[in-house]
Amino acid sequence: MANLILQGRTRAQESSSAIERMYITMRHLFNRGFYKPMGVSGDTLREALLILRPEIYGSVAEEKVELNGLLYVIDRLPFGIEECRYINLTSEEGYKNSHFKAIVPPKRRRNCYRIDQEQMNIEITRGRSEIYDILTHLTFLFIESHKVMNRVVINEQGNVTRDWEKLEKAVLTKKELTKAEREVALTHTANILGRTFEEVSTIYSDFSCPENKERFLHIIYWLGKLAIEESIEDKKRIVTFSPVLRERLGHHIHGEIWANTIKKRLEELHLLDRPIHIISANMHSVMNTLYAPIALKNELKNKSTFDIYESLSDQKNDKLRAKVEKLALQKGMTYIEDESGANINVQLFDTAKYTEGIYADLIVDVEESNKPVILVMDYAFGEQAYETMDELLKPYINKAGVKTHADVKSVSIMGKAGILEGGKGDIMIPSAHVFEGTADNYPFKNQLRKKDLEGCGIDIYDGAMITVLGTSLQNRDILKFFHDSTWNVIGLEMEGAHYQKAIQSASRLRGSISPKVKVRYAYYASDNPLETGSTLASGGLGTTGVKPTYLITEKIIEQIYKER
Repeated sequence: MANLILQGRTRAQESSSAIERMYITMRHLFNRGFYKPMGVSGDTLREALLILRPEIYGSVAEEKVELNGLLYVIDRLPFGIEECRYINLTSEEGYKNSHFKAIVPPKRRRNCYRIDQEQMNIEITRGRSEIYDILTHLTFLFIESHKVMNRVVINEQGNVTRDWEKLEKAVLTKKELTKAEREVALTHTANILGRTFEEVSTIYSDFSCPENKERFLHIIYWLGKLAIEESIEDKKRIVTFSPVLRERLGHHIHGEIWANTIKKRLEELHLLDRPIHIISANMHSVMNTLYAPIALKNELKNKSTFDIYESLSDQKNDKLRAKVEKLALQKGMTYIEDESGANINVQLFDTAKYTEGIYADLIVDVEESNKPVILVMDYAFGEQAYETMDELLKPYINKAGVKTHADVKSVSIMGKAGILEGGKGDIMIPSAHVFEGTADNYPFKNQLRKKDLEGCGIDIYDGAMITVLGTSLQNRDILKFFHDSTWNVIGLEMEGAHYQKAIQSASRLRGSISPKVKVRYAYYASDNPLETGSTLASGGLGTTGVKPTYLITEKIIEQIYKER
């Protein structure tokens, strides 16, 4: 028994050490300005990732190519990245005003630009966490590419297998593949990947997109092709960091512009002197909770509100969503589309103009000057949470030089997180955030309590949560240690400690906001990284996330309206 505990602890320590090495190495490479991912300079990153074996990356340490992990990574990198030998990470440097078309990955809000056949530029506007995220994904991608190369190159001269020749022929053909031709190509691809025909056939359609129906075949081919050229012809892939990015990083440039735009808009709307409640959430849940019951009265006749929320979450129901948004814009909502590069849009809700519905009744006797203003900001990414919240809570100095301290009454953070006990769709109520890799911990009094959300058919867990350096780096051993240790950790996410650090410094040290500011944190489980088949790479929540999202939203809004 003692040996098993020691082995578990040793594996957790190895994993923790590997994460630490990765982050130190990534900072070093950033300062250096460039590196070759599959060269000597990329050795440490590759070795650490293979020791770590994160759950999201599945079989990265095995000979066979990891398919679910590949899909997860490809969804977060720009279209065509597999064809590029040169990847350049830049700051916001004016490409949006050029002829280059912005490429935005499906699962990450970042602008990327295909400069030429060999180069992809990726704009970094969300801080170091975004760089860590990209470099980790690229390291995985290049490891997988060399697996493909090792399975198809048969000698030092670069001769290749028949499977590779057939895949190449299918990819380079100008005409659309028939079903038979596609299945032949998938058969050869399955041999190359060390996977069954059924496995590659099942995942093939998940990679397809309007730009390229055969994208799965193209990705495998180009990953293998560049790895072969790297090995046989010494044409190394290179990741570079632009001088402007290296100079600007950490200076809050995007966060400051973003926050000042919001405060200026609040001033223009005469809302800056009103009680302000900040919510970090998606761009639909607060709007739908307030306005859907009013805008969709007819649709609600034979349905519950949660049925309507589910319908609104369906991509097919554009007309329903448009109906709700139209009413919201007429009755107190202002939308601020981000142009700072922070990639965080904002909604302002003036509750004085929200005159019907159950929440309006709660403040009917409150003077207009005391009616709350709800500021909803879209999700930040990792360390960007500190930058944006820190700038948002600072006093506003207008053009006339007048300084205004906003009357921030509460800050509420809701979002997705990994759960260590329970399953997808369950809710976590944190009592503290512990920052991974440090002794930093942020206990707080959470205005949302377990009992507030119980009795609705969803399991609720409370305890400490880990703010991780990157969700894609977590493995079973280190998460099990967090869960089983006296830290009493219930889940993991990427922004909590950063938000709390900004709130605490603004309220308790800098005097930017009242020390009596109330905080609310609640997360719904998007995955359970300790449970096989329930990691982020296994797919999205679908409608499972609808009920917990809106249950949390309703409780936050209810508390805001009842505050005096």
